[in-house]
Amino acid sequence: MEVIIIGGGIAGLGAAYKVRRAAEAGYDVTFTLVERDDRLGGKIWTDIAEDPDGGRYIADGGSDSFLTDKTAVHRVAKLLGVFDEECGTLEENKKTFIVKRGKLVEMPDGMMMFAPTKLVPLATSRLYSWPAKFRMALDFVIPRKVRWAEGETAADHDETLESLVVRRLGREALDRLAEPLAAGVNGDLASEMSVAARYPMLLDMEQQHGSLVRGFLAQRKKVEEIKRRYPPKPGAKRRTFFSSFNEGLQFICDRMADAAGREHIRTGVGATAIERAGDGWRVTLTTGEVLEADAVIVATEVWAAAGLARGVDGALASLLDTIPSSSCATAILAFDAADYPHDTRWHGVLTPSVERRPLTGVSLMSSKWPDRAPEGRVLFRGFLGGPRDPEVLEQSDEALLELARTQLAELIGIRPDARPRYAKLFRWEKGMPQYTLGHLDRVDEIERLTAGLRGFGLAGNAYRGVGVPNALESGEQAVSKVLAEVGITLAEDSVEERRVY
Repeated sequence: MEVIIIGGGIAGLGAAYKVRRAAEAGYDVTFTLVERDDRLGGKIWTDIAEDPDGGRYIADGGSDSFLTDKTAVHRVAKLLGVFDEECGTLEENKKTFIVKRGKLVEMPDGMMMFAPTKLVPLATSRLYSWPAKFRMALDFVIPRKVRWAEGETAADHDETLESLVVRRLGREALDRLAEPLAAGVNGDLASEMSVAARYPMLLDMEQQHGSLVRGFLAQRKKVEEIKRRYPPKPGAKRRTFFSSFNEGLQFICDRMADAAGREHIRTGVGATAIERAGDGWRVTLTTGEVLEADAVIVATEVWAAAGLARGVDGALASLLDTIPSSSCATAILAFDAADYPHDTRWHGVLTPSVERRPLTGVSLMSSKWPDRAPEGRVLFRGFLGGPRDPEVLEQSDEALLELARTQLAELIGIRPDARPRYAKLFRWEKGMPQYTLGHLDRVDEIERLTAGLRGFGLAGNAYRGVGVPNALESGEQAVSKVLAEVGITLAEDSVEERRVY
C-alpha cells in the first residue's frame, strides 16, 4: 500500500512515522511525503544561531511548547528514545505581566486562566478596578444561562468567549485578561471564538458548579490533592505545565523525520491537485509530476486543504473554506543583559487589544527555558499581527523587527539605543485557524464526508485542537483511517493510550 502525505508539519510527520511503524510491524505499506517549503516542521521552527562572542541561541519562531498533560508528544518521544531530551519551563521565573495603560501589571496570584481563585491577590491587584472586582464576585450568584437537558454537552450550547466572560464576570474581566490570554494567543477574536471548540470545560463548569469561579476553585482543589497524594519521586523528571526539548521544539520533528525515513520525504515540492484514479488517487505536484497511490493524507493549512479538496469533493472543499485563518509574525531579538537592567524573573507579557499596541505579547525565552541564550544575553519573542491587527504585517521584515525593538523599549525597558545581538522574523501567513461559532458542527460534517472517501484523510490543527499534541495525533488518526479501510489495524490502535509522563 502506498500513501502520499501532503504537508511536512508535525501532523504530516506524525502520519509518516506511523506508516513506518506499520511497515516495521510487517505490513506492506510505504509513503511519500511532499512539503512545499524547503524545510520540515511547518509552524514548528527552531533557529539555532551562534553568538559572535561564543555560545548559541535556540529560538523557536513558531510553537515553543506543548501542554504536558497531553500525552501524544511524550508517547512518540518514548518510541523514538528521546524522552530524556524533554525539558520543562523554569518555574522559579514564572511570572506573567499584563499591559495596562502602557504599564506592566503582574497577573494576580491564584488566577486560573482568567478566573480568580484567591481573594487577597485579586483585591490588592492593580489589574482591575474596584467595580470590576465586585462584578467578578457576582459570578457566585448569577444563575446559569440555561440548564442543559440530559445528554446535552457544551457543543449543544456554544457561545463566544466574549458572551460567556461578560455574562459571568463582566466586561473588564474580558478586556484585561480573558481576551489576550484565551483568544489572542490562539489567533481568535473574543467576539467570534467558539468556547465549545476551544475551552468546553468552561461551559461544563457553569453547568456543574453554577459559577466559573466555583468551577476553577474545585479544579484547583483537585490539583492540590493530586500533588499531595503523588509527590514527585526522587530523581524524577521535573513536571511543569508546558514542555519542550533541550534543542527546541523542532527537535521532535527532526527525529520523526529521521525515524520515518528521509529517503521518502521531498521538500521544496508541493501538491497542486488531487483526483481519483480508479480505486486509488492521483496527486499532481508543483514540478508537473503526477504520483499515484492507494491513499492520500492532506496535512496542510486548512485553506490549502480546501483548494486540494476541490478535485475530490466539492461539498468538503466548501466546508473547509468556512474555517477562517489569521496571519501573524514572531520577532526574535537578543540583547546584552546590560541593555535590560531589570528583573528577568518572568516568562511573558500579554497586551490586551484595548491597549491598541502592535506587539500582542512578549516571551522572555532566556528565563522561560533553560539554555536558550548565552551567558550575559537576554532572548525575547515578540508577537505581531493576528486578527486584531492584520495590517501591520504589510511591513517589511526589517520594519517589523524594528517595530518590535521599539515596543520592547517602551513596554519592558530595553534601552532605547540598544541594538540586538541576534534578530530574526518568522512570518505565518494564514497559519492560525480560527475556531468560530459553529466550528464543531462544521468539523462533524467534514469528518462525515471524509469517512465516505476511501483512502482519503485530513490532518492538522484546524479541526479538533491547535496544540502540538493534537496536530500530531491528527496525523496518526488519518493513517489509522486509511489503513483500517484495507483491513490493517495496528496493535497500538487497540490499546487505550496510557499516561507516559
